[in-house]
Amino acid sequence: MNARLYRTIFISDIHLGSSGCQAAMLLDFLREHDAETVYLVGDIVDGWRLKRSWFWPQAHNDVVQKLLRKSRKGARVIYIPGNHDEFLRNYLGSHFGGVEVLDRDIHETATGRKLLVIHGDQFDVVVRHARWLAHLGDWAYDLALWTNTWVNRARRALGFPYWSLSKWAKLKVKNAVNFIGEFEKALANEAAKCGADGVVCGHIHHAAIGKREGVQYINTGDWVESCTAIVEDHDGTLSLIDWAEEMRKRRLGEKAGEPSQDTQSQAAKAA
Repeated sequence: MNARLYRTIFISDIHLGSSGCQAAMLLDFLREHDAETVYLVGDIVDGWRLKRSWFWPQAHNDVVQKLLRKSRKGARVIYIPGNHDEFLRNYLGSHFGGVEVLDRDIHETATGRKLLVIHGDQFDVVVRHARWLAHLGDWAYDLALWTNTWVNRARRALGFPYWSLSKWAKLKVKNAVNFIGEFEKALANEAAKCGADGVVCGHIHHAAIGKREGVQYINTGDWVESCTAIVEDHDGTLSLIDWAEEMRKRRLGEKAGEPSQDTQSQAAKAA
């Protein structure tokens, strides 16, 4: 299958080095999608977990090699570190294997709109002012992901598709929903301060594309729970791709004897 070529791909929160990383699904996505520019919007490598214990299976190495190969083939690859790979903030302005490391960037779409690209942890008060609490929350999140792994093993054995227990729980907890809303507002306000028309961020593992505070708010999601990415077509259209849902539809189609469908996207044109 030939890879579909986009103008830009934005992905974040892969968490390579953690057992929760959905590396196999990401590899499938990267094989089928190419772009002139690829933004890695933070938490690509999980330095927090690697400090606690080393975990780096072959699939994680394959993801790194795939991204470097895209750079060698001519794609511009920009790495914007997050809080889990903050050690790379010591190398801002550097190039590694053709990959640029930046703290933030202004991306101009095909239609001339300017988007602030930033991980977003800078606007998380827990990460900024109570790092011990952030690490405690990270431990609890690990436990939720461990539970999620076993739940999905059971679901696969029963013939059911992937489902994120941790994502479901997060959206059911009022405080988590309130936190997401405040985070989105803060990032939208930062974009407005920078004179940008919108913002592309990650950090909270909650994919979204829409309007917040009068500007375009775009969150890439993650490759731990939801397996999502943002893509820009050559006409400037920005779309959210839910790769886990696409894979579920393909499996259902194969079971029914139907051919696989092309990637379904949720397109959202900026006003």
